[in-house]
Amino acid sequence: MVAAFARTVQQHVHARLVGLFSSTSPVNKFSAIILAAQKLAARVPKDDWLVIAWSLIFKLVLIGFGMISFHINSNAALPADHGPLQIWNRWDSIHYLQLAKAGYSAVTPWKAWFYPLYPWSVRAVQHVTGDYLVAGFVVSAIGLLAVVILLRRLICVDFSREVGLRAVWFLLIFPTAYFLQIAYTESLFLALAIGSIFAARRERWWAAGGLGALAWMTRANGAVLVPTLAVEAAYQWWTTKRWNWHWLWIALVPLGFAVYLLLNWRVTGDPFTALRMRKTISVTSWAWPWTGMRGTLGNMHRTPGEGELVGAQELYFSLLGLTCVVASWIKLRPLYAVWATGNWLLVNAVTFIESVPRYTLVIFPLFIFFGLIGANRLWNGVITVWSLLFLSLFSSTFVRGWWAF
Repeated sequence: MVAAFARTVQQHVHARLVGLFSSTSPVNKFSAIILAAQKLAARVPKDDWLVIAWSLIFKLVLIGFGMISFHINSNAALPADHGPLQIWNRWDSIHYLQLAKAGYSAVTPWKAWFYPLYPWSVRAVQHVTGDYLVAGFVVSAIGLLAVVILLRRLICVDFSREVGLRAVWFLLIFPTAYFLQIAYTESLFLALAIGSIFAARRERWWAAGGLGALAWMTRANGAVLVPTLAVEAAYQWWTTKRWNWHWLWIALVPLGFAVYLLLNWRVTGDPFTALRMRKTISVTSWAWPWTGMRGTLGNMHRTPGEGELVGAQELYFSLLGLTCVVASWIKLRPLYAVWATGNWLLVNAVTFIESVPRYTLVIFPLFIFFGLIGANRLWNGVITVWSLLFLSLFSSTFVRGWWAF
C-alpha cells in the first residue's frame, strides 16, 4: 500500500511538472520560475526580509564610506588590485586569506594558531568566485545574513517583534560592526553560535550540537557553548521535570575542538602546539580580570592616539561588557548570562587585554538590552548616535591601515 501511494504521488508530481514546462515558450518557463520564486519568498517572514535589506544596505554604505575615508585620510588613490575591497584587507584578514590560499604549514610562525573553518570556507567559495578576497567577503556576507535572521528570531522567542528588530539594528551599527562585513570570522562564528542557541531553544538538540561543533571550529569562543547549552538543558529540566535524552547531543560540540587539535597534530606533530604558542604570540596569559583592566589605565599614558585606542576604548568596552554580564544574570534567561559571562572572561581574564571592542560583538545579549532600552526615544537616540559616530571613527581608522581592534 505504501509503495502504491508513493507511486501515485510521484506520478502526480511528474504530471504537474510536465504541465508546467510542456510549453516551448521561454516566456512561460520564465513566468513559472518567477512564480516559484514568489511562492518561496512568501514563506519568509517580512521582518526577515527587512533585516536582510538592512544588512545589504549597510554593506554597500560601508564600502562606499571606506572609499571616501581612504581618499581623504590617506590622500591616495585606491589600490589597483581589488580597489574598494583591498583597503579592508588588514591585520587578521591577511592571515585568514593566506591560510585559505596556501593552507597550514609548520614553517610559518602562526602554524595552526587560527581555527580552520573560516579559511576552509573561503577556500571552498573561491572555487566559485575565482578570487580569495572576494570569497572572504562572500562568506562573511552569507554569515551576516544568517546572523540577522537568527538573532531576530531568537529574541522574538522571549520578547516582542520591536525588541528583535531594534536589537538587529543596534548590532549592525555597533562601533565595530565593520568586522561583520569584511574577511574576518565574526559573522560566521556568530551565525553558528546563535544558530546553536536558537536550535536549543526550539529543542532541536541535534542541530544545537552540530552547529556548536562548527562554531568551535571557527573560534575558541565556541567552548562557551558547552556550559551555555548545558545550562539551557538544566533549565528545561527544572521547568518540565522531565529528562530528555536529546540533551546528549551537546556532546557533539567538543568535536569542533577535536578537529582543531587534530589539525595542530598534523601540521606540527603536537596537538597542543597552538595552546603553547599563546603566550609567545599574544604576549599574554591568564590572570584576574582586573589585571588586564588595570593595564588599560597604564596604556592611556601612551601617545594620544595609542592611549585612546589601546587604553581608553579597551577599558570602556570592557566595562560595557561587564555591565551586560551583570544585567544578564538579573534580567535574562540563564543561558544568555552564561554566554555573556564566558565570552567576557575569555577576553578580559588575561594579563593584557586587546581587541575587546571587536570581541564584544559576540556578546549578543548586549543587543537584547539595547533593543529593550531603545523603546525609550531618548535612549534610542543616544545609542544610535554613539554607535554611528564611533563606527565611522573606527572604520575610517581601520581602512587607513592603523590598528582599530
